[in-house]
Amino acid sequence: MKAQPETPAQEVVARYYRPNDPAWHWLEQRDAPDVPAFLNAANREHADWFAPLAPLAENLYNEHLARRELAVTSLPAALDHFTLWSETAADQDYPRWWRHPNGEPEQRECFFDVNARAGEAEFYDIGDMALSPDEQWLAWTEDTQGDERFTLWLKALPSGTPVKLLDDIGPALCWAEDQSAEAATLLFTRFDATQRPDSVWRLALKLASSSSDAPSAEEPVLVWRDDDPEFWVGMGKTRSREWLIIESASKQTSESHLIPARTPDQAPRCLQPRAPGVEYSIEHRPGFFYRLHNAQSPHFELDVIAEAALLQDSHPAWTSLIAHRQDTTLEGVDAFSWGLVISERDHAKAQVLLRRLVLDEQHRIDLDEHLALPEPVCSQLLEDTPHFDTQVVRLREESFTTPPSWYALDLASGERRLLKRTPVHGALPPEKLISRRIWAQSADGERVPVSIVARADLADQPLPTLLYGYGAYGEPLDPWFSIARLGLLERGVAFAVAHVRGGGERGEPWYLKGKLAHKENSFADFLAARNALVEQGLSDPERIVASGASAGGLLIGTCINRAPEAFCAALLEVPFLDVLRTMQNPELPLTTAEYSEWGNPEEREVAERIQGYSPLDNVRPQAYPALWIEGNWFDTRVSYWEPAKFYARVRQVQQGSAPVLLYTDMSSGHGGASGRFKAWQDSARQDAFILWALGLSAKNA
Repeated sequence: MKAQPETPAQEVVARYYRPNDPAWHWLEQRDAPDVPAFLNAANREHADWFAPLAPLAENLYNEHLARRELAVTSLPAALDHFTLWSETAADQDYPRWWRHPNGEPEQRECFFDVNARAGEAEFYDIGDMALSPDEQWLAWTEDTQGDERFTLWLKALPSGTPVKLLDDIGPALCWAEDQSAEAATLLFTRFDATQRPDSVWRLALKLASSSSDAPSAEEPVLVWRDDDPEFWVGMGKTRSREWLIIESASKQTSESHLIPARTPDQAPRCLQPRAPGVEYSIEHRPGFFYRLHNAQSPHFELDVIAEAALLQDSHPAWTSLIAHRQDTTLEGVDAFSWGLVISERDHAKAQVLLRRLVLDEQHRIDLDEHLALPEPVCSQLLEDTPHFDTQVVRLREESFTTPPSWYALDLASGERRLLKRTPVHGALPPEKLISRRIWAQSADGERVPVSIVARADLADQPLPTLLYGYGAYGEPLDPWFSIARLGLLERGVAFAVAHVRGGGERGEPWYLKGKLAHKENSFADFLAARNALVEQGLSDPERIVASGASAGGLLIGTCINRAPEAFCAALLEVPFLDVLRTMQNPELPLTTAEYSEWGNPEEREVAERIQGYSPLDNVRPQAYPALWIEGNWFDTRVSYWEPAKFYARVRQVQQGSAPVLLYTDMSSGHGGASGRFKAWQDSARQDAFILWALGLSAKNA
């Protein structure tokens, strides 16, 4: 039997129910006094219910602290003039940034203390940090509320006084390459009324000529605006530092514009006008541009063109470098002076592979090879490599059983050198874990990959299981290691991931088969993954907890509506639950940009399709499993009222005895707590609930 805390006597839902508004839409009125009152009452109810589990949560939190290195130093990165790194003290939430002149480590100096910036704020988040080309000025954006509206600051390094330049902008920053002793250009983004990044702006900076002078800026100048409400605008700079790139993209169409980085006041040049359904991205090496695109195939292919031809010809002719392949999706390209590093995804293995292309002067491929993988199923990423000419790149590798490890790979010699591996302390070291990949058969016969990790000594028996899923936007859930997860694994819980359609684990086709009219596949895949874990003897059918966040909350919400008996509990973090109503309101942040993911409900067929799975539209009287639902007051991506309304409506129709709980963080946005200690405490409380739901809380308190 579960050690179940008593059901709270306080009936929040009954007290705040309004018969003339059975859908609880009044909760959308943020300024109405009853709204925070309702949320705070639900929080008190949550706290009362959770009180017996508080000692377990405290134990989990302390174990987590004991397992990790609390004092963390990042790998140093050598730029042109300085080597930079960060240090986070054992008792602090945020890092301090340090530097020393290249080759002179004894001259170290702290140039940015994030803890000092955060002060006593309940929430603090850095959107972006950008060093000037001469590495003597730091620009950054910060959010002190959680609503993802940022303020731009600038300071001279190492110890200049920060100067606030702009409020209410986007997070991203990019320096042009026109810096002189007294002036420079900085690019940033701004939002429209729905908090869509719709424009790129140019800011001419007057840099201080002496330490006593403060930097200043002229009025920002609009560089590019996209009025299409489905498109988001961003910008960046090629590794060659020769071009600024402005990209405007929806979920299925993109368009790029080029500006010479040394003359940023030039008008942007459209590289290729947008065409519905065509996505492309651009990379550059001196003399050549590369275009990764899906114009002929959803799996993407790579073309090349001479720089002069692209800039002079109104109808340039591209040459294929890597053609379309049926079993592989090209995901990215990184250009260096000697050639390219390609990121591609094997559809059958659901695995990302990095591939090196060394190119000669005639643009023939001299060498084309995949980089070795440390494990059959793992994550391997090319870390930020600022130097265009380097033959030594950094790789980050991890899996469900191997903590993050950073390597220096010499591409010329093939030598791999371990630079750092995240240390793990405690009674359950990574080598005592085992991970495997199984395949579930979905309702339409499709094979769905499912990953599972557990203690090696328990892997031959059905285990209580936490099953996680996401399945949207083509985002892959590639293997990742988690120190926080060890608290569950040590207590005999297995952690599983359902790689459902809508994600990107098996390439672009996997994504396309889980969006718009194919969204039903995501739900069928998740339930098939649950059943496969049971049928293959890996999971105890009576003890499976479902978990998902944001769009993953939509996945879990739909599945518990349809098959509540399949799970003993569910954890829904900032869950997207009111899909139809949200998509019918274009004034909300993000809605119009989401039409290409979910559909535009102005079309009757689309509205009916969304209504068929939208969790809030399908709550019905039945025995729901135990539910832990979380929302955040300042969340602009999934409004706080979506989890609140779901909580209220499920509580009204719940026919079983399992608790339905809501917690709203009144000081955070979509990403939750900004400080690492509070984030770890929140995770420990979730894990305590999971252990309770799996019947493991009493003996492990």
